[in-house]
Amino acid sequence: MPTVPPRVDPLEIGGLVGATTFRRAQGYERGGMVVSWSWDAEARVLAARVAGSAVRPYGCRIRFTVDADGRYAVDEASCSCPVATDCKHVAAALLHVGRHGADGPGGQDGPDGWRGRLAAVTSAGPDPASAGAVLPVGLRFRLDGAFAEAPPELSVRPVVPARNGGWKTAPEAGWEALARGLYAFADVRATPAPAVRRWFADLGAALSDGVTRSREAWRPLATAGRGLWPLLAEAAELQIPLVGQGSRDEVLLGRTASLRLTARSVADGVRLDPVVSIDGEDVVGPERQGAVGTSGLFTVETRGGRTLLRLAPTGSRLTDGARELVGGGSLDVPAADVDELVGEHLPALRRAVTVVSDGSVELPEPARPVLVARADFDSPQRAVVRWSWRYPRPSGAPRDVPLDGAAHDPSRGPEAEDEIRSAAVAAVRGLAGFERFEIARQQTYTGLEALDLAGEVLPALAGAGVVVEAPDVPDYRHLDAPPRVVVDGAASGDADWLDLGISVTVAGREVPFTRLFTALVRGQKRLLLTDGSWLRLNHASLRRLRNLVDEASALEDVPGRLRVSRYDAELWGELEDLADSVDVSARWRRTVADLRLLTAGDRTVAPVPAPPGLRAELRPYQHRAYEWLSFLHGHGLGGILADDMGLGKTLEVLAFVAGVRARAEDGPRRPFVVVAPASVVGNWVDEAARFTPDLRVVPVPSTTKKLGRSLADLTDGADVVVVSYAVFRLDVAAFEGRPWAGLVLDEAQFAKNPRTRAHQTVRRLDAPFKLAVTGTPLENNLTELWAMLAIVAPGLYPSSHRFRAEVVRPVEAAARDDDPQVVAAGNRALGRLQRRLRTLMLRRTKEQVAPELPARTEQVLRVPLTADHRKIYDTHLQRERQRLLGLLTDFEANRAAIFRSLTTLRRLALDAALVDDAYAGVTSAKLDLVVDQLVELVAEGHRALVFSQFPSFLRRVAARCAQAGLATVSLDGSTRDRAGVIAGFKAGEAPVFLISLKAGGFGLNLTEADHVYLLDPWWNPAAEAQAIDRTHRIGQTRPVQVTRLVAADTIEEKVMALARRKAALFDAVVDDAAGRFAGVLDADDVRGLLGE
Repeated sequence: MPTVPPRVDPLEIGGLVGATTFRRAQGYERGGMVVSWSWDAEARVLAARVAGSAVRPYGCRIRFTVDADGRYAVDEASCSCPVATDCKHVAAALLHVGRHGADGPGGQDGPDGWRGRLAAVTSAGPDPASAGAVLPVGLRFRLDGAFAEAPPELSVRPVVPARNGGWKTAPEAGWEALARGLYAFADVRATPAPAVRRWFADLGAALSDGVTRSREAWRPLATAGRGLWPLLAEAAELQIPLVGQGSRDEVLLGRTASLRLTARSVADGVRLDPVVSIDGEDVVGPERQGAVGTSGLFTVETRGGRTLLRLAPTGSRLTDGARELVGGGSLDVPAADVDELVGEHLPALRRAVTVVSDGSVELPEPARPVLVARADFDSPQRAVVRWSWRYPRPSGAPRDVPLDGAAHDPSRGPEAEDEIRSAAVAAVRGLAGFERFEIARQQTYTGLEALDLAGEVLPALAGAGVVVEAPDVPDYRHLDAPPRVVVDGAASGDADWLDLGISVTVAGREVPFTRLFTALVRGQKRLLLTDGSWLRLNHASLRRLRNLVDEASALEDVPGRLRVSRYDAELWGELEDLADSVDVSARWRRTVADLRLLTAGDRTVAPVPAPPGLRAELRPYQHRAYEWLSFLHGHGLGGILADDMGLGKTLEVLAFVAGVRARAEDGPRRPFVVVAPASVVGNWVDEAARFTPDLRVVPVPSTTKKLGRSLADLTDGADVVVVSYAVFRLDVAAFEGRPWAGLVLDEAQFAKNPRTRAHQTVRRLDAPFKLAVTGTPLENNLTELWAMLAIVAPGLYPSSHRFRAEVVRPVEAAARDDDPQVVAAGNRALGRLQRRLRTLMLRRTKEQVAPELPARTEQVLRVPLTADHRKIYDTHLQRERQRLLGLLTDFEANRAAIFRSLTTLRRLALDAALVDDAYAGVTSAKLDLVVDQLVELVAEGHRALVFSQFPSFLRRVAARCAQAGLATVSLDGSTRDRAGVIAGFKAGEAPVFLISLKAGGFGLNLTEADHVYLLDPWWNPAAEAQAIDRTHRIGQTRPVQVTRLVAADTIEEKVMALARRKAALFDAVVDDAAGRFAGVLDADDVRGLLGE
């Protein structure tokens, strides 16, 4: 193995880099540009440092191969220069090493040899002494546009000394030659110093636009930025002369320059003279003057037969107007136009350049604007404030301009506007409740805000110097008489007040109780009525009413909420004691009668024609849902739309909203708000555009704080507002402050837990109509059903304690006791619940209303564990059983630990490797079976959805499918592009879709698949049903095969049994099936899972 690098034939080097690059490399090698090199014989790598246009030499790395005959050839060559490979630096290194070998500057040092490394650190380029004499280079300036109408500019180019003592252009001193070292290709003895080359390279880059000017000899300074001036200042240090066109011309670089416009009186008007000052000295009578881009100024003078060019940077950026002025000469304004100059154009001039007078012309101070607030009250409940600026004129009417836009209007004063605006904002922020006040072009004030606008904000603004224009301020009248409580059934209509309305009369003015009650619950101190009258809420009788509210709220476990319904006679009696009068109207009686008949099942709802503009033909069952929703809305009731998954609940709701809009009277309209999982927000928008295009549907993609807009502004004019549960929860204050026509909760099981913030926020939202949309109103226990009723029909079971006493406990007792009396009590409680639900919940299954839907076949395959798998499972089962039985002594305290152990057993039943990587070699019979079946199905043209609770197991399925040649796509909680993955499956990118049950169990329409695999059973049968209904839904044209894989003789079989019990509870409550019931997952359930 040679200890010196091999010599590469020049012909091979030329073939490697090309003829042109080879010629340049020869010049580099002759010019001494190869700084150092080293050879690593073992690795067959030549490393070299070659000087170039950069500050530091470039690093080259050339790797050789050896053939069977021992001949070396270049295998790969790279360089740190912009070309990166097979460049002139690589070729120069090969030429140099070929000529010098072991006697070169690198010697025989390896890649870490001390000489090579020290040379790389200390050398910045070739030694001028070895490369030849230093070639001086100067920078020549040229004045462009001296005889044209356009403003003059300066251009520059490199020059070298001429024999006559002057300066000349030369190929070796061109921009490209200096930047790239091309002078080395010329047969010259003198070369520029490396620092000079780098300086010209930096200057050339600053003056080049990268395209057209890269090859121009003269480059205009107008393209340079503020970085030009440090470079020019550095020229003196590098001994780079700044020269003019002629041999006697002189170029002087100053430290600073400024421009001003001097106004002086002349015979026929006013003359504006641009005056340039360099280093504090005015340049008097220059022949030409102009701008250097946007960062400097120059002047040209003639002194004693020679031309003097002076240039310097300005302290701030020159505007386009200033550049035009400095190069355009004096500006004469006729006497007749002087007033126009002063009144309209002087502010703009002052923003572009300093304007002074020589004393012969009077220049007024800049006009100070006035902030104008125009307040228009549409009603006592609403006002719109429009802001603008008013600028005085020397003569004539003042000029009004928009609030914003000062930056684009040179006649305005942005500094003065900012000062005045800040003072106005500070004046209002000093008022209670307006600490975050801001000024915007147009602002809307509603409710108490409108009251405070008239009484506090506008006076504060006027006191701060704002011109307030408010022509029609309502007569806001304070009601200070003692309140009188009135119960009036005719006032009913709000979903929160199902059976009656309560109002308060103050000074002869009736106050709707729903509004009063909301104000009391929210702790408001005042209430504004529609006619502009208002009252304080600290009267003694109102405190008595609030005491009743507190009592009722304690009864219902929801602070500050009162419920009065026909189901609560006791509370109704208390309300009668409180009221000064009770007047139940005929309408109230009819409403109660209708509800009772409907609850008893003796009457169906009245027919309602489909709304105009609906772009769909409702199926009969969908039209019945539309009529049912219209009935609830007309009677001020909420409800639960619990149709089976895939029957078109979204269309039913959109048709209902369209019907409400069609029947609505003229006037301000409140939108409906739809709260849905983030994954289906877009589906609501798409479905509305498809079926109800006349409805304006507005999605709210983020919080109002992130969007920088108020909710009222975002949703102005909307019929339906769609927002995700997450955004709604984070921005609940904005939604609570907006009036709504109704609330729709899609996939309402998201709000089924009364302890969650999602449930609490939707429950307290002020909306006259609330609807829960879910195919699974009951998943695990009856408390979930109560949680939904507490939102949509809070008067049905106002108290969770009462619901537990009247329903949950009897039903749970009947599920666990064979005593006939206990079972009978459970049946009675369940019967009462079902009767009450008939009014408020509509539930139809596919079998009932969509017989044309292709059949769905379900099968359960028991999969025996392999011998090794069985041994591992049984060992872990015994250990976990003993541990769990000990934890069950205090189930609630150990709930988390118990569920972790159960999850471990469920993972182990699937695949032992999910519990311990040490079991990776243990065969999973279930994994083998599902992959084998998928291969067969795909070969027959089928497509499949594969669900599992465990994404880790789905990843193992994906890996095995890949080995079998099956393409898959996956969706779990870590998936970023959810929509893209779904679209890919729909488009046929893969025949198998692997889906985490939690991430993809709802909000998907995947009728492209006709097989569903559930790899691990779950004790929540509703979740599995939702997963199956991703493909077995309206739009499916093929029979659907559902296969559940259950590991034989494992916890999975116990889970299946528990799921059947929960399904029986769902059927009993929701689908009116008879039989026994089940409750929550408790200690007894866990013992059953363990086989105890």
